[in-house]
Amino acid sequence: MNSGHRDEALSADITRLAKPSQPLDQSPALLPATLAWTADGTPWSVDYGDIYHSADGGLGQARHVFLGGNGLLKEGGTAARWGGRECFVIVETGFGTGLNFLATWQAWRDDDQRCHRLHFVSFEKHPFTSSDLAQLHARWPELAECSASLRAQWPNLLPGAHRLDFEEGRVVLTLFFGDATELLPKLRARVDAFYLDGFAPGKNPELWSPRIYSSLARLARNDATLATWSVAGAVRRDLSAAGFLLDKVPGFGGKREMTRGRFRVVRHEPPCSIGTRHALIIGAGLAGCSMAWQLARRGWRVDLIDAADRPAQGASGNLAGIFRPLPSHDDNLLARWTRAGFLHLQRHLAGLSAAEVTSCHDACGVLHLARDPQHEALQRQLVCQQQPPAEYLRFVEREEAQALAGWPVALGGWWFPGGGWVQPDRFCQAQLNRCGAALTTHWKRNARRCVRTETGWQVWDDQEQCIASAPVLILANANGAAALLASIEPATASPLRLPLRPARGQVSHLAAHALPAPEVVVCRLGYVTPVIDGTRSIGASFVADDEDCTLRTADHHDNLARLDFTLPGANGHLGHLDLTNVDNLPGRASVRSMTQDRLPLAGALPCPPRQAEAADEPTALEDIPRQPGLYGLLGLGARGLVWSALAAELLACRIEGEPLPLEGDLVAAVDPARFLLRRARRAQHTAGAAAEDFLTLPEGGTAAD
Repeated sequence: MNSGHRDEALSADITRLAKPSQPLDQSPALLPATLAWTADGTPWSVDYGDIYHSADGGLGQARHVFLGGNGLLKEGGTAARWGGRECFVIVETGFGTGLNFLATWQAWRDDDQRCHRLHFVSFEKHPFTSSDLAQLHARWPELAECSASLRAQWPNLLPGAHRLDFEEGRVVLTLFFGDATELLPKLRARVDAFYLDGFAPGKNPELWSPRIYSSLARLARNDATLATWSVAGAVRRDLSAAGFLLDKVPGFGGKREMTRGRFRVVRHEPPCSIGTRHALIIGAGLAGCSMAWQLARRGWRVDLIDAADRPAQGASGNLAGIFRPLPSHDDNLLARWTRAGFLHLQRHLAGLSAAEVTSCHDACGVLHLARDPQHEALQRQLVCQQQPPAEYLRFVEREEAQALAGWPVALGGWWFPGGGWVQPDRFCQAQLNRCGAALTTHWKRNARRCVRTETGWQVWDDQEQCIASAPVLILANANGAAALLASIEPATASPLRLPLRPARGQVSHLAAHALPAPEVVVCRLGYVTPVIDGTRSIGASFVADDEDCTLRTADHHDNLARLDFTLPGANGHLGHLDLTNVDNLPGRASVRSMTQDRLPLAGALPCPPRQAEAADEPTALEDIPRQPGLYGLLGLGARGLVWSALAAELLACRIEGEPLPLEGDLVAAVDPARFLLRRARRAQHTAGAAAEDFLTLPEGGTAAD
């Protein structure tokens, strides 16, 4: 292969991700619950030696203790607390059998005065499998429809946050799989009601600890309520110390009393709502189209602006994009973001209609082959260490890899059965189609400058015509964002510069008859797709700081070399091609936008940095001022397909003030102000640090795939 520093950088990148940078006990493996039953048919936890709900009935307990205790049942002429609200947020400390969620969902359905959008956030260290949930819910036929919908979306048992949408996005379940004592402090939300459910304090003391109660107090909105079946003295004392006013009320079944509470601290914080729910989005690639759909489904009006005549004509315009996660031994931020984005994309694709899915996507599976025996051993070791569900990832030896690829490959590797390919342009169009009348598109309009007004933002074109105006402006135009930030009026002495860097990539196209295989996506140092619309894609080259989209013969040669490395001897099947002269080989070149740390930018854009004394430098992201109504969804690099849907969901939640779909450290990892914070921290240790230091990217940036 003659790709020089490009392949060396990519090889180093894969090695870094494969080798553990922390001890090998950083495993994200989850231990699922073991379903057992008592003699009277009550579900029983083998791990904790306790029942999952009252022997007098789990559904009755859910309604009396948690719904009734939080004022969520209509009683006489009194409306439920969520009545007439735009959004209502519930947090539960233990998901268990899911009955509390199903009962809440059913109550929401039955209430004609219900809130417009219900968020239910729950934590579970040992989740059940979908088949176990089917057994657990079978005794309550009134919940059959909700239970079936829940099980249809039930996530792989992998750590972290999993967001599930029901009722066309009006009921949102966010499941955090893992230890609540570690995950609750990472939740970012304002909560209206708490369900304190879990095994008895003596059986599971960690879930009934001051640390948990402090997290609840941090999350509580004014007048937030809580309910629990427990009346243990230590529980009540610690909840009171955390800021909750408590009283005892009649319990359920054979339990005489239960605890009900209300948060007594008055918060003084600005409302999250924006007066007019109307946004401008610049850029109609994966980022912009995903953003348009996320806002439109929340009732926003959206103006989408792009210089092209249709969506996905820039870096999002390749014939196919590959989607798969990228595991690491230490489960680092990049690995976690990629896993979360992959799982979210799977659910997002499943939500499209059958016609939309078959036209733009195929979960054919992705085979990621090891590049050498050492790498193969590391791949095998990771799967043994983390023990992921087989439907998510498993290691396959060479013989099985050959069967999957339909080719005599050199080594084994990772098999992602839920991975595959998506045609980005059709995916983008499918999302825009779903926006309906909420979306206004402005094709062939080149956004030249942005003007801040008293009521929001205006975007002007190169003919000095105002394209549109709205209270919110979202930049989703990759490397083009830099010029727009510099154009903002009124001008500032030092305009904001984002650490974005262009990276050119080229794919090559082969006719369907050129190769007899594979029928799955196969990756090694490059990738090859199945036949899509009569064409296979192979690639992809990577050159940082290059914005030329002209097809290059050298890059075609590089891609063919990658193909032969991935599928040994493949070039020998290309007899119809003169491999010494591939000038006329079809393909596509485009320019991605990447960041210094290879994670995207998704959030409110900061105000331009100013010269300040060291004592005035920010010490946290919350200390950095933001430009009102200005947001960015940028720098998705080569993972735009995997990240765009989740990043757009995250940004929409931030704009709307909804619970965030990720742990707090993953949210902070993509905050556009993170580079300013790093610069400030360096400045505290390095006198006279240059204001532009945080913008400098390292040489030899690496490709994502």
